[in-house]
This record gives sequence, structure tokens and C-alpha cells, in this order.
Amino acid sequence: MGSVSGSGAGAAAGGRLRVDARRNLESVLRAAREVFGELGYGAPMEEVARRAGVGVGTVYRRFPSKEVLVRRIAAEEVSWLTAQAWESLNGEPEPWDALAGYLTRAVATGAGRLLPPEAFRHAERMERIPVQRAAGNVPSLEVAAPPTGESGGDADPARLLELLAQLVERARSAGELRPGVTVSDVVLVLTASVPSYTSPVAAGGEAGAAGTADVRETGLGSSTRLLRILLDGLRAG
Repeated sequence: MGSVSGSGAGAAAGGRLRVDARRNLESVLRAAREVFGELGYGAPMEEVARRAGVGVGTVYRRFPSKEVLVRRIAAEEVSWLTAQAWESLNGEPEPWDALAGYLTRAVATGAGRLLPPEAFRHAERMERIPVQRAAGNVPSLEVAAPPTGESGGDADPARLLELLAQLVERARSAGELRPGVTVSDVVLVLTASVPSYTSPVAAGGEAGAAGTADVRETGLGSSTRLLRILLDGLRAG
């Protein structure tokens, strides 16, 4: 009987460890998005650990180097942005609404600030080697294939830029964009209008949840206004 009881206790302990490990991982990922979003991918792992409420050793047990953690966060954000771009292309028939709606959703989440440098390089490359299209030859709603899943191409910045190029081309062909607007401009809007704020606690002050919420709300309000200004700048007429 004693051995059965011990076995049950061991199983329960193992279950608790798995739950704790999963909770720690979620905390680290959440903190990493926050830290890298505010401070960039050069932010130290110690700050990620501090905001996650775990020791830095716990972070390194999950992610043996900061590069591994950065790749994980960047891949998740690119995957989400890609899925949203595909939905905008295939779910919104109005070209301008598709582009503006996509940017609005993306900016609200802060995902644009976590784009990896490769996204900017792909955008610049697309401008140097533009795709030649005949007037009015805009990709149909069925051209863009759906995201292929976590292990597929939806975490590839090049795939994201291809979909953004289709959003831009449709809006341009519909006469909705100002002359000269490029995919690089759209990526700039995606990153520039993301809310930027630092938690009062992280800045060294002592603020409760209400204080932090006030700062967050102020950042989101400023971001919304900036996005409206930038969208007005993109839109023709």
C-alpha cells in the first residue's frame, strides 16, 4: 500500500512540475514580448526574467541563448501578422478597408514592433526589384494561399511581405493610394504607430495596476491618433 501511495504522490508532484514549467514558459514568453516590444531585441535576458517573475536561470533553461528566444518571439509575431494579412486579402472585398483594417488590427496588438530585421530587408528588396504588373492585373482573392501552420512558411517574413504587397497593389489599382506609396511605407506604418510605453514599475516607480493601466491607455490612445494620421497620408485624395 505504501508503494502505491508513493507512486501517487510522485505522479502528483510530476503533474505539478509540468504545470509550473508550462506557467513559467508562458510568463517568459509574455515578458519577452513586452520587453522586446519596448526596448528592442537588444534588451537583456535579465529584464525578461525580472518581468516574468522568475530567475534568469529559468529563462536559460527554456531558451539556451537570447537568439533562440528572439527567434521564437519573432516567428510567432510574423506568423500572426501573416495570418491576419491573408484574412484581410480574402475576407474584405474593399481594397482600402482591407489594408487599413489590417494595419489597425496589427498596430493594436503591438506585433509590428516585434518584426525581425529580415522583414525590412525583404521590403527594401521588393522596392529595388518591383513586380511588373499590367494595369488592372490585380491578384484575385484566390491567389494567396492560406497560412501553412506553425512549422510552415507563415513564419517567413518574405511570405508576409508578399501578402502585404498584394494588399498594397489592390489599393493602388483601386486608386485608393497616393502615388509612390510602397510596401516599405506600409511596413513603416506598421512599426511606427505601435504604442510605446514603459511600465511605471519598470521605470523604478511604485505604481499599482491602475497606474499601469493609465499609462497603457495613454499609449494606445496616442497610437490610434498617429495611425489615423499615417493612414490619411497613405490614402489618395
